[in-house]
Amino acid sequence: MFIVRNFALVLMAAALCVFTGCGDSSSSSSGGSSSSTGGSSATPVASGPVKLVGAGASFPAPLYEQWFKDYSAKHPNITIDYQSVGSGSGIKQFIEGTTDFGASDAAMKPEEIDKVEGGVYLLPMTAGAVVLAYNVPGVTELKLPQDVYVDMFLGKITNWNDARIAKANPGVNLPDMKINIAHRADGSGTTYVFTQHLSAISDAWKNGPGTGKKVDWPTGVGAPKNDGVTAAIKQTPGTIGYIEYGYSMHAGLPVAALQNKSGNFIKPGPETSAAALASAVLPENLIAWETNPAGKDAYPIVSFTWILAHTSYKPETGKVFKDMIEYCLTDGQKISDKLGYIPLPQNVVDKVRAKVNLIKFSADAAH
Repeated sequence: MFIVRNFALVLMAAALCVFTGCGDSSSSSSGGSSSSTGGSSATPVASGPVKLVGAGASFPAPLYEQWFKDYSAKHPNITIDYQSVGSGSGIKQFIEGTTDFGASDAAMKPEEIDKVEGGVYLLPMTAGAVVLAYNVPGVTELKLPQDVYVDMFLGKITNWNDARIAKANPGVNLPDMKINIAHRADGSGTTYVFTQHLSAISDAWKNGPGTGKKVDWPTGVGAPKNDGVTAAIKQTPGTIGYIEYGYSMHAGLPVAALQNKSGNFIKPGPETSAAALASAVLPENLIAWETNPAGKDAYPIVSFTWILAHTSYKPETGKVFKDMIEYCLTDGQKISDKLGYIPLPQNVVDKVRAKVNLIKFSADAAH
């Protein structure tokens, strides 16, 4: 997500310190293990081959896949097969017990958590911005007020040279072209984050399509996963859609500067995304949302994304899972910004690590 790394990390750590109250198609990858300091273990984590199976969100998939690939290079006797199937399917498979871990941008609802035999720990692993990427010939800079982008997705603003868009973009040559909306067709945590934001800023959206991993869209065409929506935007001029920032970055798509709660037009970036999360407080269950952050420099749509962990594992599987998470919390965080994600500040890492340490080992565990 982010290019200027060292300066950005310093700003993020300061901005996010208060966060915890401190002073659908699939892709797969393989992985290995690390020591408690995030480096290669001197002692093998597993005595023989171990395979972990995970499934869920496409939002963090590029980062997770790189993490697991790097992990594999350290411990080739351990395989991590992560299927990027979307948050909805990931939660479903985790509840059914067919995966060792899940992944979701929508966390889990209490009623979903209650269905998991033995319970679940939700572990925030990174954060990212949901952006409005677009493909409009000749338009490289675009500002969208909150009421305008809500009405675009409600199907009330249908042309790119609409007077309300033009008013926010003086001097920009907006074409007389139909607006095409691209949205997710599958159960998606990215959709949950985006529609939760739309519900927070618009009663019409809240009382209409509402918030969910899947909603009845008033307009537009659906595509599976973040990469499917990215492809739809890139292939069809006149299209705008919501995707995780890293996907727009790697696809070379421009993104709109969105008006925030303070009235400023903000583009996603390390400082603006950190500012968006700065006012949130991470509770005991490690689930927190900031649906329309108030900071003057805050980008308005940013969220954590979670790995879903069982509370008990078979000893061999559990040791590998814990060590894999430790790797992600240490060495893994060092590459997050290069791939378009927000590295976790140390105080959040500490809370996640404390939760992981609660995981028990049992020969009778299902995984």
